[in-house]
Amino acid sequence: MANVADHKTQQLWFLTGSQHLYGDETLKKVARNSQEIAEALDRSGKFPAKVVWKPVLTGPEAILEVCLAAGAAPDCAGVITWMHTFSPAKMWIAGLTRLDKPLAHLHTQFNRELPWGEIDMDFMNLNQSAHGDREFGFIGARLRMNRKIVVGHWQDPEVIEELSGWARAALAMAESRKLKIARLGGMNMREVAVTGGDRVEAQIKLGWSINGFGVGDLVARVAEVSDADVDRLVKRYEESYVLEAPLKKGGEKHESVRDAARQEIALRAFLETGGFGAFTTTFEDLHGLKQLPGLACQRLMADGYGFGAEGDWKTAALVRLGKVMTAGRPGGVSFMEDYTYHLVKGKERVLGAHMLEICPSIAGGKPSLEVHPLGIGGKADPARLVFDAKPGSAVNSTLVDMGGRMRMIVAELDVVQPDQSMPKLPTASAVWIPRPDFKRGCQAWIEAGGAHHAAFCQAVTAGEWEDFASMAGLEVIRLGADLDLRALRNELRWNDAAFKLGR
Repeated sequence: MANVADHKTQQLWFLTGSQHLYGDETLKKVARNSQEIAEALDRSGKFPAKVVWKPVLTGPEAILEVCLAAGAAPDCAGVITWMHTFSPAKMWIAGLTRLDKPLAHLHTQFNRELPWGEIDMDFMNLNQSAHGDREFGFIGARLRMNRKIVVGHWQDPEVIEELSGWARAALAMAESRKLKIARLGGMNMREVAVTGGDRVEAQIKLGWSINGFGVGDLVARVAEVSDADVDRLVKRYEESYVLEAPLKKGGEKHESVRDAARQEIALRAFLETGGFGAFTTTFEDLHGLKQLPGLACQRLMADGYGFGAEGDWKTAALVRLGKVMTAGRPGGVSFMEDYTYHLVKGKERVLGAHMLEICPSIAGGKPSLEVHPLGIGGKADPARLVFDAKPGSAVNSTLVDMGGRMRMIVAELDVVQPDQSMPKLPTASAVWIPRPDFKRGCQAWIEAGGAHHAAFCQAVTAGEWEDFASMAGLEVIRLGADLDLRALRNELRWNDAAFKLGR
């Protein structure tokens, strides 16, 4: 269910606008040109879904038909539009008002250069994107449509990169509309505020079906796991990770590893049977489990599942959507928590970690499988993978319920190597510096109401999260190198006013 490796079953429809005014010969050229662009985009290898050309649209009936068809097609993740000639925008109203798939408006032109000495009216009539796209752009603005506008020649690498990034967000939106999240234990930790939220509103707005299940449902599956299945999985652990002698067969901690393997097999079966793409756990509800699931959560995330600790269904969903957006790219996505700080002047750092559940997809080297005591939860010593995250750029994204609306906060980070090794830290971790710097980055996150949990993404850009937020109709706050705290405070005030007026 959670596999995100192959999105080529999904499609992005390429729609070209024109009209009958210019005659059949011009329309034949429009069709050839637009088909060439669609095929070139698809061949670029940058798109996570197949770009599919559709016949040129020249009237309101055809436009309505294709927009309705896009909405009804389960394999259509979004549409890309381009006005090769002038396409009167009233023709698009019926279709666009019924289109319920993400829309990208590609403002381009078939030819890169003007043939200065050869330009005549035939050329001008054919190549009218400069004002045809403005007509289309007006109706998008008039309809208050959430849309992506990409400007530049269709062969430029930056145009392809921007458009393909939007396509990844469109696939995440398609996943969002069918996402099922299992809350094992069905509760939030203690009296924590930020991990809660309006689950009904989340389903209305984002499509997430979020339901709680008794831990006993999982315990029953654990009891059904065979020793032979455990043996096979433990062997894979030994092949994949570094294990010290006490964790291997005959060692004093080997049973903890086997218990973790039983939990993984049972949890995987539970999620697959229920069609879940994300799940949560809480250390306050472990009735019948021998240890808090750590290794199982890490490995399931590595296979594409979303996860949130302490009942945090919002972060679990974001981790899953991040996995969808990063399919085929290097870099990983993990549940993450801002845990502690290094506050040496000029060398400030955030140490991100969690008790157990950090995804090995972000590891900078081969993880070590270890078993250590856990001071909370009151259960046996759990197994977990320990590693340092690889350095480079990343983003943290979080979703908070502001009462009446959801706010997504996206912060750009620079992940760095730890200043020193941490041999006594029994968990995976990442060390980073928020952009533009530690002080302003942390202050901005707090002023915006950012959670202490986030989806840590090495292969999703802040812009792609913004694209997703736009598709979903979410408020989005982006924190990066150009952060201005005074401007941020004004943006937060204006957003409050805008959303209140929108209601």
